[in-house]
Amino acid sequence: MGKLLIVDDEPNMRRILRANLRLDSHLTFEASGTSEAKELLSNEDFDAVITDQKMHDGSGLDVLREVRDSNPTTSVVFLTAVGTVELAVESMRHGAFDFLTKPFDLDVMRATIRRACEHTILLRENAVLRTEVRKLEGTDEIVGSSDGIRQVRELITRVAGTNSTVLITGETGTGKELVARAIHRNGLRSHRPFIAINCAAMTESLLESELFGHERGAFTGADKARGGLFEAAHEGTLFLDEVAEMSPAAQAKLLRVLSTGEIQRVGSTVPRKVDVRVLAATHRDLQERFQSGQFREDLFYRLAVVPISIPPLRERREDIGELCRMLTSKIAGEMKVQSKPVSRDALERLNSYPFPGNVRELANLLERALILGRQAELQPEDFPLQAGAAVPKSLSFSSAIEEFAAQLPEQLDIRELLATLEKIVVERAIDSSAGVQAEAARRLGLSRSDLGYKVGKYSK
Repeated sequence: MGKLLIVDDEPNMRRILRANLRLDSHLTFEASGTSEAKELLSNEDFDAVITDQKMHDGSGLDVLREVRDSNPTTSVVFLTAVGTVELAVESMRHGAFDFLTKPFDLDVMRATIRRACEHTILLRENAVLRTEVRKLEGTDEIVGSSDGIRQVRELITRVAGTNSTVLITGETGTGKELVARAIHRNGLRSHRPFIAINCAAMTESLLESELFGHERGAFTGADKARGGLFEAAHEGTLFLDEVAEMSPAAQAKLLRVLSTGEIQRVGSTVPRKVDVRVLAATHRDLQERFQSGQFREDLFYRLAVVPISIPPLRERREDIGELCRMLTSKIAGEMKVQSKPVSRDALERLNSYPFPGNVRELANLLERALILGRQAELQPEDFPLQAGAAVPKSLSFSSAIEEFAAQLPEQLDIRELLATLEKIVVERAIDSSAGVQAEAARRLGLSRSDLGYKVGKYSK
């Protein structure tokens, strides 16, 4: 019925236990003390352990601690010749399943061991169920029945159980971090840290320090040594969002980590071993970036072992209704407001909108509607979409450029024109972002360092 370990330094007691437990078809192993028990526990999995409390080379509590370290679902039953309440409380406090006092009734002992084995089976079944629930939780926000999103979920399932590097691509707001978290939750490292960093939100020097750590005195202000995110994510997962914005120096260091499993802190020559699964994401075309010399080709192939492309929301409009149901429920719970359904007319309006901000923009629209909407259902007027939104932005932009070009003089300095236009666009982006350069850089599709260079150039 169960696989048992009997631990007792009295041969006669082991013989009695073995003979009676085999009546219930148990498979028994024996140890004459704690040392033998530890060796067996390191090599075998048991359904239950029956251990004496006092032995020549240790105690039953030593055996219990070893069981907790090797397989915490295994049930432990204590035997003792001294039936004290204190000892019973001590063993149960440390996680023992039950406690029997010598001399014990053999039928009671057999019944206790049967219950201990059943308890172990239940614990292990619950552990399996918790694992399956975590897997479901990992993809519960990746909503939709479109072909594109079904393919994304299938790829998550297939790649999660490996340690392969994954490159997640898609427009801003499509849910790249959700996919990364789902891969982690479904994977071998789900019990270890998941750490995310936005590579576009930091300067070159700060990003290197954050990722790889630094030694004391490595730069001004480095008053003490500090480990980076690779060390913090040891045995877990590191998600590099907007990886295309990395500087050439950071790209070289990242390639070294992926190739050797070693990092070097800024200001150090000593390599440190790390065991980290890297998931990367970008809204850019990395193949175009390395062809133009902005991204290392060898790093691209290291990152894109398994590519996952998330379709934009405008290409999976059939998912908008399901997304609305999921998001309104989630947002209402977070904002402590009443959840409301989206009316048919409002849903038709949303279906005609191109959603340049994708699912993130839809969530923002729904949050505003839930807070300000006055009716039992969310109405079209609760969604203040941009005028002419049904026309893709690219067409509107092209038309504006053509109109602008038609008014240009016959002779001009193209470099001066482009510089002036760039200056105006940069200033407008910063003004519309309330002076927050990280947001302005995101809107312009630039890294923080690139935007900082342009601001410095045009402020002279």
